[in-house]
Amino acid sequence: MAATPHNASENLTSTLRETRLFAPPAEFAAHAHVQSVAQYQATYRRSIESPEEFWMEQAKALRWFREPSEVVDWNALKPETAARWFADGTLNMSDNCVDRHVAAGRGDRTALIWEGELGETRTLTFSALLAEVERCASMLRMLGVGKGDRVAIYMGMSLEVAIAMLACTRIGAVHSVIFGGFAPQAIADRILDADCRVVLTQDGTYRRGGEIKLKQSVDEALKQCPDVQHVVVYARTGSPLAMHPDRDLWWHDAMAAAEPHCAPEQLAAEDPLFILYTSGTTGKPKGLVHTNGGYAVGSYLTTKLVFDLHPETRDDDVFWCTADVGWITGHSYVLYGALLNGVTTLLYEGAPNFPDPGRFWQVIDRHRVTAFYTAPTAIRAFMKWGDSFPRAAKLDSLRVLGTVGEPINPEAWMWYHTEIGRGRCPIADTWWQTETGAHMLTPLPGAIATKPGSATVPFFGVLPEIVTKQGEPVPDGQGGLLVIRKPWPSMARTIWGDHDRYVKTYWSEIPGCYFSGDGARRDEDGYYWLMGRVDDVINVSGHRLGTMEIESALIAHRKVSEAAAVGKPHELKGQAIAVFVTLESGHAPSAELMEELRTWVAKEIGSLARPDEVRFLEQLPKTRSGKIMRRLLRELAEHGEIRGDITTLEDFGGLAKAHEEDD
Repeated sequence: MAATPHNASENLTSTLRETRLFAPPAEFAAHAHVQSVAQYQATYRRSIESPEEFWMEQAKALRWFREPSEVVDWNALKPETAARWFADGTLNMSDNCVDRHVAAGRGDRTALIWEGELGETRTLTFSALLAEVERCASMLRMLGVGKGDRVAIYMGMSLEVAIAMLACTRIGAVHSVIFGGFAPQAIADRILDADCRVVLTQDGTYRRGGEIKLKQSVDEALKQCPDVQHVVVYARTGSPLAMHPDRDLWWHDAMAAAEPHCAPEQLAAEDPLFILYTSGTTGKPKGLVHTNGGYAVGSYLTTKLVFDLHPETRDDDVFWCTADVGWITGHSYVLYGALLNGVTTLLYEGAPNFPDPGRFWQVIDRHRVTAFYTAPTAIRAFMKWGDSFPRAAKLDSLRVLGTVGEPINPEAWMWYHTEIGRGRCPIADTWWQTETGAHMLTPLPGAIATKPGSATVPFFGVLPEIVTKQGEPVPDGQGGLLVIRKPWPSMARTIWGDHDRYVKTYWSEIPGCYFSGDGARRDEDGYYWLMGRVDDVINVSGHRLGTMEIESALIAHRKVSEAAAVGKPHELKGQAIAVFVTLESGHAPSAELMEELRTWVAKEIGSLARPDEVRFLEQLPKTRSGKIMRRLLRELAEHGEIRGDITTLEDFGGLAKAHEEDD
């Protein structure tokens, strides 16, 4: 949990102001699911005032073995009892993602497109996907896996990882997907915490032209996991590897030995669907538990409306979310949300800049991608690599763009709008979390005018509020803590094996409210602006500044590529502002540039935000999901050394370099 900082009852001082407004393109709005602000407002009002009626309507879009008669059971005064959604209904995720579309006569439609980093492509129709999922589910049953059992999945971005996830849901097994970049200790921690007895993996995967040996990491991790009985290995690279004779099986052999058919298990809506561990940037990873019914409804509806998908009237929607399936974005918007809607979803194996920085734009053109969803970190990298790469592509198939993972600075938003969207594609800047399961704040592309850097308005059924630490609302224009007042279907129900931690982390800070751990403000138009994690707030002489605003100002400087701001103790001001920056190519660190950047921030935001320290790095430390590890930068700024866990760090080199420069 993000710790609440000193003087958190005071309002956050917000200085970032953005006046540019981009209306939805008229042609896009004319065919959108939600076509106007008035339609959005009327539907939103109904979703808040009559939530049971609204959510029951949405649930009926899915296929139930037994339709629910009740919608939600929740008591705000008893947060220790998680909300229950559609509790008396039964359904199956794989049935809704695959079987339902085959039964509706859409079996020949492409479900999955895969492109490997080396250039190979594979596709599966819904009918072909169903055959693979049934056989994989039978294979799991052959290995003794049943309803409620946990299965660890440590794989690259392949068709097989999608098949494996769907197969688990088919028999009621609870999958725990572990990002394929994690080290053996992190793998072992997750396998042990969830008590997984079966692991699905692959020999290796490709990234930037080299092979990442996944099975090797599993073997090392399993030295600590004596209860794992079976490891199934998909042969992606064909590299030689050690196979444990009493434990390991090849994917192709196990699939061939399995029965070809496996009926979907009828599961209660509140049965666990999956466990997903947070990245661990704030301590021991939390195994968040999502359930069948509510998660299915939430991921289905948000994908449909936020990306304005129309599988019932057009068959050319191709959805590409660039996240790895090891993160919640990959669960909700690479796999489940798209397949629940019956649209084609694309999985790409490799890096965005291999063999050159134009790879993503080539993928979009090659597969005629219509909806593209990526992270601000990636967008800033694209900017750094230069405009020539996207300009060499057509990108004419794109209809809507999205951003996810962190607040996007206005400069990156404008570049994305101009260079990738060519000024005609709406941008859905989405705010949500692993814990929320699906979008919480987001524009609907045919209805809501957008402001660069704002996540705009709440999704249907979401009741956000900006409050003080005491839970009192703050006026529009002032920053505070972002909470959610009412439950929503896709919310995580607990932390695996530690419900007390779940209650303490999310439901105890502001009684009766979900505490997001993020700071935000709402402007005079009702638009929400994320200001970063609460523990990323810097208190300077009583003014609480969000790091995102300082970073946005720095990134707007033509010589700066990326930036991170942290606070460090200061005898007089309480906290001083330390910033870490990487520079655009062709620019070198200097004392003159340090002063130039300090002056620039003061001019852009105000003298209270002038950085006390500017440090130059070759690269910022990031988690493997691309988020800046500000905790490590705070330790470096305060102590001159790194004391915390770095198992989720993508590349220690840049941070080690920063440490050397500090000595």
